Amino acid sequence: MRAILLGIDIGTSSCKITAFDQTGQVLATQTESYPTYYPAKGYAEQDVSEWWRAVCRGIQGLLQQGLIPKEIVGIGVAGQSWTCLPVDRRGEPLRRAMIWLDRRAGQQVTMLKSRVGEDPLLQLSGNPVDPAYVTPKILWLQENEPETYEKAYKFLQSNSYIVYKLTDKFSQDYSQGYGYHFFDISRGNWNEQLAAELGVSLDLMPPLYHCHEIVGVLTTRAAAEIGLRPGIPVVSGGLDAACSTLGAGVIHPGQTQEQGGQAGGMSIAMTEAKIHPKLILGYHVLPDCWLLQGGTVGGAGTLKWFMEQFGHFEVSLAEKAGKNVFAIMDEEAAQIPPGSAGLIFLPYMFGERSPIWNSKARGVFFGLSFEKTRAHMIRALMEGVGFSLWHNLKTAEEISVQAKELHSVGGASNSSVWTQLKADITGKTIKVPFSDQATTLGAAILAGVGTGVYRNFSEAVAQTVKMKKTYQPDPGCHQRYQDYYQLYLEVYEKLKGCYETLEKFALDGE
Repeated sequence: MRAILLGIDIGTSSCKITAFDQTGQVLATQTESYPTYYPAKGYAEQDVSEWWRAVCRGIQGLLQQGLIPKEIVGIGVAGQSWTCLPVDRRGEPLRRAMIWLDRRAGQQVTMLKSRVGEDPLLQLSGNPVDPAYVTPKILWLQENEPETYEKAYKFLQSNSYIVYKLTDKFSQDYSQGYGYHFFDISRGNWNEQLAAELGVSLDLMPPLYHCHEIVGVLTTRAAAEIGLRPGIPVVSGGLDAACSTLGAGVIHPGQTQEQGGQAGGMSIAMTEAKIHPKLILGYHVLPDCWLLQGGTVGGAGTLKWFMEQFGHFEVSLAEKAGKNVFAIMDEEAAQIPPGSAGLIFLPYMFGERSPIWNSKARGVFFGLSFEKTRAHMIRALMEGVGFSLWHNLKTAEEISVQAKELHSVGGASNSSVWTQLKADITGKTIKVPFSDQATTLGAAILAGVGTGVYRNFSEAVAQTVKMKKTYQPDPGCHQRYQDYYQLYLEVYEKLKGCYETLEKFALDGE
């Protein structure tokens, strides 16, 4: 009997579930979407019951594709970062989850900086103090929803909530620990003194698990809901970006994952915890390995936004030609020279995370003129995301962390135009894995290592990760892009103060 591994990914816009065999071949895959709610300015929430329903529908969809339940030997779960989800003793959510896009806790960030100091928090957790992290959100709950906070038994992350639904066991994996500023990023434990200083009881934190460690097995109740057999081992899983980094084959120092999903970013593998105040530091899903990360709001979502708002011509053309609309947009962008004929885009569509950490920043086209077309704007969007990637890589170099080759994952990696211009902007070789299911593959690999399907992570990657295409940077284009990159940085710096004014105008108009 063959061994099938399931990878579940609770992403920002949808849940993806993929079944793999031991060689990493995709046997079946299913995606189920769910909404994000924006009840007030700066708020971003999701109903976790909709996550669970998406998991149930997704697995049932796999079964309809011919998946044989008795062949499934392990389940791994990846999830979006920085989720603040209080649950009661029965694991029932006490409110909708505040997700990573939620930036309501600005006042709590100010309080944290004044009460504890930003540097002590940075040195312990390895991460800057920003409203996107879990710590300020917990403090926001204490202040604004005290009844909810008092009822909380545990705080869960996106993947640990699904693991609980599968096993009835509470867990906290190491790779998601970086969302809490009282998590010691070097030692991998909770800092009781700092938690007490913030008024957060460590009893609210579930037990820590290595990402490949088995938390429990599929319960009879959960098995009946999703249509599988009870008793399947479920591992702790981990952060989606870390799982996709593993699924891209990044397990050695200097190897780097480039994220081209809804959001963008990069993850550089390291064997020690190196801290940069403008970047993100977390555990990899491998033991004794860290990831220096850059997380940006602008990723493939920028192009999706443009298509939905302005791409009616491309949508119509794609329908007539029987092609994917993004393939049409690729063809248009390919006709425009590097630099988009003097058009620059700042991809700060919902504030920005690293390395500028500015929740007030917004997207900007700089250089529009009558001769510019949608094609120029499409390429400028792609280049803006490429510049944000380069900004993070250059920031990492400030602490002597050098990215070697990049392994590109996510929807944008399917675009040869976009991936090539990223190679040209960064001057880095970019490899694209054969499977574009890197996140669910990473989750499945964790289940495979945890259940003994693979002896170790090196064996798992050797068996499952194959590269389908390599992009070499063009030296001439790289040099040309450096001038545009400097202007990209300068435009932001000159607009930084204007963002404050713009937000005031927007608030006055509400």
